[in-house]
Amino acid sequence: MTPAPVAWGWVVLLLPLAGTIGIALAWRVLPGRLAGWLGSATVGLSFLAGIGMYVTLEELPHEGRRLVGSAFRYIGTESLNVDLAILVDPLSTFMVLVVSGVSFLIHVYSVSYLGSDRGYARFFVYLNFFVFSMLLLVLAANFVVLIVGWAFVGAASYLLISFWYRRDTATSAGIKAFVINVIGDVGLVVAAFLILNELGTLDYLGAFEAAREVPRDDGVLVAACLLLLVGAFAKSGQIPLHTWLPDAMEGPTPVSALIHAATMVTAGVYLIARCYPLFERAPTAAAIGAAIGTLTMVFAATVALVATDLKRIIAYSTISQIGYMVLGVTAFAYSAGLFHLMTHAFFKALLFMGAGSVVSALGMTNESIDRMGGFRKAMPFTFVTFTIGAAALASFPLLSGFFSKDEVIAYTLHRGGIYSVLGIVAYAAALLTAFYAFRMVFRVFFGEPVPEARQLAEGELAHVGPRNPLTGEEEDIDVGFPGPEHHIAERSWSMKAPMAVLAVLAVVGGVVAIPGLTHGVETFLEPTFAESEFIADKPEPADQLKDLAIGGVLALVGIAAAYLVYVRRPGLARSARERLRPVHSFFAHKWYFDELYDRAFVRPGRSLGRFGRTTVERVFVQGAIVGGATGVVRAGTALARSIQTGYLRAYALLLLAGVCALALYFLIASG
Repeated sequence: MTPAPVAWGWVVLLLPLAGTIGIALAWRVLPGRLAGWLGSATVGLSFLAGIGMYVTLEELPHEGRRLVGSAFRYIGTESLNVDLAILVDPLSTFMVLVVSGVSFLIHVYSVSYLGSDRGYARFFVYLNFFVFSMLLLVLAANFVVLIVGWAFVGAASYLLISFWYRRDTATSAGIKAFVINVIGDVGLVVAAFLILNELGTLDYLGAFEAAREVPRDDGVLVAACLLLLVGAFAKSGQIPLHTWLPDAMEGPTPVSALIHAATMVTAGVYLIARCYPLFERAPTAAAIGAAIGTLTMVFAATVALVATDLKRIIAYSTISQIGYMVLGVTAFAYSAGLFHLMTHAFFKALLFMGAGSVVSALGMTNESIDRMGGFRKAMPFTFVTFTIGAAALASFPLLSGFFSKDEVIAYTLHRGGIYSVLGIVAYAAALLTAFYAFRMVFRVFFGEPVPEARQLAEGELAHVGPRNPLTGEEEDIDVGFPGPEHHIAERSWSMKAPMAVLAVLAVVGGVVAIPGLTHGVETFLEPTFAESEFIADKPEPADQLKDLAIGGVLALVGIAAAYLVYVRRPGLARSARERLRPVHSFFAHKWYFDELYDRAFVRPGRSLGRFGRTTVERVFVQGAIVGGATGVVRAGTALARSIQTGYLRAYALLLLAGVCALALYFLIASG
């Protein structure tokens, strides 16, 4: 008999898949927005099934909260057996609840936001497929099923990022995301081969058990963990595989919220947490991961200081916040890293939804904060909820991000050694985060109202001719974008309701893990990490409260600095930019990663392709091989045609010549 948590797990997985298939087959007959509501319902029911997983799992004893359910044998050989199986434990249940819960809210938001898009049903097919893929990834019981879900997530991200496929910028961004994620896929696949070779199995539980017998920092295991990090960093947008993530803003705003908040970018963090027994036996790989995560959080924070595209600023904040999560799980503070994953899903989805509302108010033709301002009175609901999201991102005292981010830093400092240095750097990044978070608030909602804000304050929503916000080019609306209507949260309850829920969660989400008072996340996840060497190595509540106080002060200082620069003395930012032009240029060019990759990989690849097309294919293949063979055949047939004259005397002469040639050959051979 299938245990109840496992049965619920299969239901969680199959509902979004049913939505994907059902909408794809019936979209022609679904009236109005029914496709959107069906897609939302399947994900909402999946969330309820996740609650069923949670409740039935909590009824089991701690040692029994690790259940595997198999559908069928996927691979069967003499030495290797792999099932299509799911693993239901506290970690997978936690991820299911976060993924399905936030994804449901994003689906509901999308019902109105994409309401006038002619690709409406197609969008929800892709969206449901994305959620199914992510749930398959987090429920996988072995590396093979993980790789399948991993690849599905990459394919779904390509479809969603390039959803408006008549935009060259969108299709280029989709291809970029796909290519970089394939690099991560290769790393993950090779890591799986090394794990199979070293540990003898691809099942999680068997591999983790076998890892205990492997010497610490064994070369093969370190290599496998580094390759796992390659896969994790590609999905989670960490240096050096981060460049696709800001470009992914070319997709519709709900796609940005889905990819950045609850699904794709958190897959790498989940992978590291899931494989914690391997990383604890390979601490060198874990330390490298922590260092790269810290570097990434600083890099992204500096770029967000100067970026002007609203959605891209939020995207860089995601890259930076994922760095905190990576630092947490590679510093063996698993509950802290995953706690920040949860709170980040709340306030980051909220920020993207607020950004979508503002961009819609501008007629969906501009996303630059230089073209925004004064929306505070025209869009009061969006202003309040966006500010709550920014405050949680900035770790404003008592909001969710305040507790989760500072818990990561507290654990990192407690680890000592190199981790102490990384914790101090994380504090510096937190100060920058508070500054750029409220840079968005003050630039978008304060100051002199732009014409669209005045128009909206008078009750009229701006409608502008369809243009690409990035290039200003005319759009082809025959394929759906941008649609004849624009929707803002103030006028659409299906946008307003999810934003309200997320705003409440961004405020109160931290109460589940208040140092010295509550330990909800840690207690729930404890059975998954019970065998960790670091399960009991945690900072004292007094130290955590001290770190919280430091983080709170830094948040207030960053917010105050942003207020001074962008509200009290608005000319200060311009003068600072002039004085620090080289630094500003360095940050504005995103540390020149794109230029470096263009010269190191894109241009040589393009030149190699051009050489292959012009020289190898045309000259050698078509000319020498295909053309040479054709020339020989053509010459032979021409000779044969010239011989076929139709005159009997000519044929007799040829016959006689042939007989003479044969006679001469035999005379020479016999002599």
